[in-house]
Formats: sequence, C-alpha cells, structure tokens
Amino acid sequence: MATVILLRHARSSANGSGILAGRSPRVSLDATGTKQAQELVGRLAQVPLAAVVTSPLLRCRQTLAPLLAERGITARADSRLSEVDYGEWTGRKLASLGKEPLWRVVQAHPSAAVFPGGEGLAAVQARAVAAVRAHDAAVTAAHGDHAVWLLCSHGDVIKSILADALGQHLDSFQRIVVDPCSVSAVRYTDTRPFVMRVNDHGSDMAGLVPPPPKAKGRKKKVSGDAVIGGSTGR
Repeated sequence: MATVILLRHARSSANGSGILAGRSPRVSLDATGTKQAQELVGRLAQVPLAAVVTSPLLRCRQTLAPLLAERGITARADSRLSEVDYGEWTGRKLASLGKEPLWRVVQAHPSAAVFPGGEGLAAVQARAVAAVRAHDAAVTAAHGDHAVWLLCSHGDVIKSILADALGQHLDSFQRIVVDPCSVSAVRYTDTRPFVMRVNDHGSDMAGLVPPPPKAKGRKKKVSGDAVIGGSTGR
C-alpha cells in the first residue's frame, strides 16, 4: 500500500489564544502559521505527491495553499477528516474546560468521551481511520505501492489515526503529541501499518519516499514484514 503523510494544519489564531476552535468556520492561520505554511513547500520539496486530501476547514486549506500553488495540484476535501465536533465546548477557553468533569474523561478514558451536543472520540477515530484507509487504497490502485500522498487534518484526528496504526487502544492516544504543522507518516501494507514519523518538524522529508522497485517492467509490492534488528537504512 502507499505511504500517507499526516500533516496537522499550521498554527491558527485559536491555537495562540487557548480557545477550542472545533468546527468554527472562520478560524484562520496566525502570523506564525502563515510562515509555517510557506516553509512547508521547502520541507516537502523532495517528496512527489500522488494526491492531497484535506479537512474542509479554513485553517487546513490555508496551510495547503502555498504547497498546492507550487505544485499546481488540487486538494480533495473530505468531511470525515474534519475537526472533532466539540458541540457545546466549541469556542470556549481551554482553561475553563479543564474544570469540567468530562475533561478528566477526555484525558484518561477518551474512548468513553462524548462531547455535549457533539460527537464522541471513538466515532471520530472510526470515521478518520475509514477515510485514510479508503484514500490509501485508492491512491495505491491508481499509482502503485510506492506512491506517497498527503492528508491535512487536525490534532485529535491525526492522533486517533496514529493510535490505530500503532495498534494502541484509543485510551492511549493522549500519549501522542502532534504539534501544528508537524508531519507524521504511515505506510500501510496488507498485514500491518508501519509508523514512519511522528510529530516531525524537520526540513528533510525525502526519507519518506520508498525506493523504486529494483526489477524493471513490474511493480514490486511493499512488504508487510518488519526488518529484524531494525531498519537497514539506505
């Protein structure tokens, strides 16, 4: 299967003000986030992208705008990759939410957390994992096992995808850190996913591109076997 780069949107005005933005429609990137989005072009310069899929929210579209303009490609929006519907928590200060009884559930037992008037984190993981696997299968069918594609979404959504790829219960997903404009990566195979990067802020992403098949004239399937003793490097 292909390799997916999981990009969290760049820093937004809500990130800088301690507000739970949720699905608020007009939350845009702040000055730091705008700079991060511009720098993303260079960070991914050595990575060919077979497809780009994004949450429909403004801050994700703004994050991708410089990259898409540079590549001359269009992103496909998928509502299954949208931010968590935090319901009545949307737009509230994180400092005040920390006093709510549900806060401790979100921290310690997130699979049981359902936001008032919104959705539950278990449902978020189900929709996000279904989306990433469906898009990965489509990219693989169209471009082959050695294709790389990009998904732009939100912190909790990406954390839930990574927890699934790591074989962790959703109750452990709060142990994963995914900062604004960080890159994580997963390579799916028939037998297991391989987590290639988590919360990466580095500048060289070329290592995410699988080596081309050695045999000419036929496609070599990416192995689902782990390397004994760790990676052999390149």
